[in-house]
Amino acid sequence: GQSLQALSFFPLPWSHTGSLLLAVHFYGLPRAAPLIPSTALGVLLLILSSLLAYAGIRRSLRNASLFSSLCLTMSVFWCGYGVVFILGGQGVLNDTGDFRNALVPGLVTFTLALLIIAVVGFLCREVILAMIASAVSLASAHEVATHYSTAFGSSAVACNYMIVCLVGGYFALGRILYFLTKEKIALPGTDLAKTKTHEQMQSTRGSMNHFAVSGLILNMLSASVFGCRLLGVTGKLFIGQVPWLWAAGIYQIGICILSYRAMDVLMATFFGFTSILKFAGGYCLLYPIWQPEEPSFPTPFLVVFSILFAVLALFLTLKSPVDGLYLLFYVAYCIALACRPKGFFEGGPQGVDVAIFVASALMTLIHLYNVKASAKIPTGKGAVKALLARSSFLKIREGADLHAPYLGYSKYADAEVLGYACSVLASFAITMTGDPQAPLATVVIPWVVVAGGILKLLGGSVAFARGKTLESSVFILYAVMWIIWGLTRYGGLYGTTRSFHAAVGIIAFMLFNGFIVFCTLFLNIAWFFYSLAFLLIAVSFLLDAIHALPAGYDIAATLIFGLVSFYCFLSALFNSIFEGSCLPMGRPIVQLSGVGGGMTKCLHLPARKASSVKRIADILKNGGTCGIPTDTVYVLVAACNRPDAVEKAHQSKRQAQDRPMSLWISSLKQLEPAKHLFTPLLWDFMEAAWPSPISLVVPRGEWVDFLGMKDSAKYVGTPQSIAIRIPDCSVTTHLIDLVGPIVVTSANPTGEADTTHHNQVYAKLGDKVDAVLCDGPSPENIASTVVDCTKIDSGNIGFFRVGIIPKSQVKLILILLLLP
Repeated sequence: GQSLQALSFFPLPWSHTGSLLLAVHFYGLPRAAPLIPSTALGVLLLILSSLLAYAGIRRSLRNASLFSSLCLTMSVFWCGYGVVFILGGQGVLNDTGDFRNALVPGLVTFTLALLIIAVVGFLCREVILAMIASAVSLASAHEVATHYSTAFGSSAVACNYMIVCLVGGYFALGRILYFLTKEKIALPGTDLAKTKTHEQMQSTRGSMNHFAVSGLILNMLSASVFGCRLLGVTGKLFIGQVPWLWAAGIYQIGICILSYRAMDVLMATFFGFTSILKFAGGYCLLYPIWQPEEPSFPTPFLVVFSILFAVLALFLTLKSPVDGLYLLFYVAYCIALACRPKGFFEGGPQGVDVAIFVASALMTLIHLYNVKASAKIPTGKGAVKALLARSSFLKIREGADLHAPYLGYSKYADAEVLGYACSVLASFAITMTGDPQAPLATVVIPWVVVAGGILKLLGGSVAFARGKTLESSVFILYAVMWIIWGLTRYGGLYGTTRSFHAAVGIIAFMLFNGFIVFCTLFLNIAWFFYSLAFLLIAVSFLLDAIHALPAGYDIAATLIFGLVSFYCFLSALFNSIFEGSCLPMGRPIVQLSGVGGGMTKCLHLPARKASSVKRIADILKNGGTCGIPTDTVYVLVAACNRPDAVEKAHQSKRQAQDRPMSLWISSLKQLEPAKHLFTPLLWDFMEAAWPSPISLVVPRGEWVDFLGMKDSAKYVGTPQSIAIRIPDCSVTTHLIDLVGPIVVTSANPTGEADTTHHNQVYAKLGDKVDAVLCDGPSPENIASTVVDCTKIDSGNIGFFRVGIIPKSQVKLILILLLLP
């Protein structure tokens, strides 16, 4: 609790510092020499923007939607703002009006965006945050006015930033008093307890993407750059506006990752798509620096991009019709870009930008209000789902398996949709070849390098986090290839002296890809054709490097790869939204027995859910065997009262005689009926030693019959003794409470190292157990200490194994019991 409260206080110094810097800057603006040099001010704002972004993300992970939206919005504002100041300080913005043309698109965006945050803040009684947002919004509006009219002085801008400092200071004082008085004194508006409670209640109602608001504001920012030019607010498009576009693109990639964290596959994919447009727009504004002619556009790419947006809009409509309609603006945008030779510099696409700006502002208001308020603005959510409820063919996926991870649990949703889409985009982008005389006379570099490279790396990283080792390796390897090839070919690095080196590198890559093709034989048919089609792309790269490329071969190869990738894109979308396999990926071409061949399905259930523990308990009660986490390493368990399960566990391990199976209970109450069969000292020793990672080897006796093992008791312990313990793990003890005493053995084949992660359980015993309760890495890498208590009545104990608990600690327990 205190860490969360401290985190709520963390962003204040940075917002105060930034506001104070800008207040000083604008108060000193009439002076001949600035109080703070432009370059220094820009660098300081960049540093503060990174700190604010960190604070906003940390709070976003705790559902503080309005606070995080304000932090992220001010962060991207100061990031672009700071870079523009650096450009001004370095003499890049020399012409008359350049500084105004560079700043105004961002100022217009953040005036409106912060005003929306302020309005929602006032409506939801977040007065402090609303006042900060409204003050910065007014400061931005006043700054726009100063650029167009001499009647407005810069002191008005400085006054608004001083208001931010005063309000923030009041809030800081309130939090300090709250901590110093141990939560007894709280100034009005500074008590976050009610806010946290409300947000926790909101979060329990269902998963919600709190990061979508920031992504929509970034869409406003990029649209403003081109929309302001169409409306005559700015005089030209040039390098000074690139900071806004690229800041929006970089932050948009971050929002894409955070949307995966929020388990929102569709919006994450959408933000990945829009980041490509932002990077491409910035590249186009930089382009005239080294080339006099206007940039050309890969029309096939933009047509395919519009199709991908349309498909994504269709699937998003199933979740929220309003969001689906919003995506249609980007369908129109891609079509407008494809129809205009000069793309971003033409009036048609800029007109769609104006529409996107307005639509993004409305969507920002709707999303932000619906996250905070109890009464919702209707978006049609659930309407399509109700219509499909009657269909037996299409059924929307929901519930516990909505984002079921591949192995165990994951904090991210599946990113394969974006990975396949990037393959489609990159393949169609390279259908337009560069001019050998002017190799940069195209904007294919951002399409190939960003779409096929950077975003594919993102998809591979998320796939790796979900346990998809092969898929993530493929995405990352292909992303590296797209980046290197895109930069070398379109950067003019292909030449007679370098062709040999490029060919050697491509051949090495083809060898890696050949191994991937072999591995996909054991995965599924779609992945096999996906990797095989990319081999055709690699061949075209090789032939192009040695200047032996047949006419039309590269077009055919990219079309084949693009169509295969598009099928995989549709299949991944269908499988993430609907139950069943509408567009199947297919079975493995080469079927293996055991885990890899899919002959048996081992359930993976997250230990953090009570429903998972109950399901494991049901499996054990029905005679199943499961891998579960403990206070030390993972173990394989079976219910004591199911002799068939005990025998199955023994046979699955082929247990050696010197490592017999042990017995676990959740409390000594489960042995109360047989208490009279234990000596008083042994019973007291068990009471003092447990719960803990200490296994006690006790004499075998009639008490074993109380556990219902019957004939299977021969598999537990030795003819003379049995190891028994109570684990110090709430998940394990709760499971034993539901099932009763359990028989335990290590979750690894005899003679191998202990298993310290649920993925290892699956890899080693996945074809022999019915389910794995997944809890990530083990808290300890050392097994329990096994103590010989067969002669404890004589005052002596021995040790079969010294594990995490040292001998001295165990002996101390006995000494304390023996003291009079």
